[in-house]
Amino acid sequence: MDGKTHASSMDHASAPLVGRRDFLRRGATCALAVVGAGVVRPLRGAGLAEEGGDSGYGPFKMSVQSYTFRKFGFEKMAAAVGELGLKFVELYPDHFPIDLADSEFRSRMRILRHHSLRQIAYGVVDFAKDHQKNRAFFEFAKKVGLSSLSADPLPESFESLDKLVEEFKIPIAIHNHGPEDPRYRTPEMIAKALKDHHRLIGLCVDTGHFLMADVNPVEVVREFKDRVYGVHLKDVKSEGKQKRWSVLGEGDLKTADLLRALKDTGFKGGLSLEYEEEEDNPVPSVKKCLQVVRDAAKKLTA
Repeated sequence: MDGKTHASSMDHASAPLVGRRDFLRRGATCALAVVGAGVVRPLRGAGLAEEGGDSGYGPFKMSVQSYTFRKFGFEKMAAAVGELGLKFVELYPDHFPIDLADSEFRSRMRILRHHSLRQIAYGVVDFAKDHQKNRAFFEFAKKVGLSSLSADPLPESFESLDKLVEEFKIPIAIHNHGPEDPRYRTPEMIAKALKDHHRLIGLCVDTGHFLMADVNPVEVVREFKDRVYGVHLKDVKSEGKQKRWSVLGEGDLKTADLLRALKDTGFKGGLSLEYEEEEDNPVPSVKKCLQVVRDAAKKLTA
């Protein structure tokens, strides 16, 4: 996810373009529940982080970042992910704002259940100094049963986040955003930001954005080890001095090496495929990407 202006995804109609940061500043909390037999009950999900991965993906919980389907309405996105044979989804906030009206919230939860999907992560969330606004996302994450919150936190948010990760035991996964990222574009910058802070504040390794910044994401995984709480899996192809997004396996990422590093370091989070191109119909390319992951996962036991 690159932080540009994106389409806000609604179920049956197009909506005006909404910037991710502008949208998230409206953040508010909601009571998270699902509906069954006329009774509202909390969503089961407390054991999500301990579940095994999808068949064919080795030890990994294979997911997709729903930003991949940013031009799809929520229902069409969920159907597409389900048809890909995945059990997990990382929700892009435009697909599931936390301030939805109760009826719309319940509708979207029913849609996820219909497609046998469980939300493993959420983001990218902008955290600032306001402790109560920060807390709202943790309350949301706890009730949904998320493994992590992908985040782009401001430096002044860390005092608040230290307290919240300790209280909720839900990791913050700092997401790097490429060469233009003023805070987290290199491992050195990330290490400096994490110094003296809670161990549940770690990384969401965006492999594509690291490649765009001439950083090897495999080395990042091995350097930060058990502080890697999420991965946005994507590829970049170098063409001379230029770089462009590519289908996984057609670019510079060593997918098998990345999976080996994640396995060796005990990664338990969501391995979320995120495809930047062909936003009107990314499904064919996403299928190719997932096949590359399956092929790479086989090498772990070969």
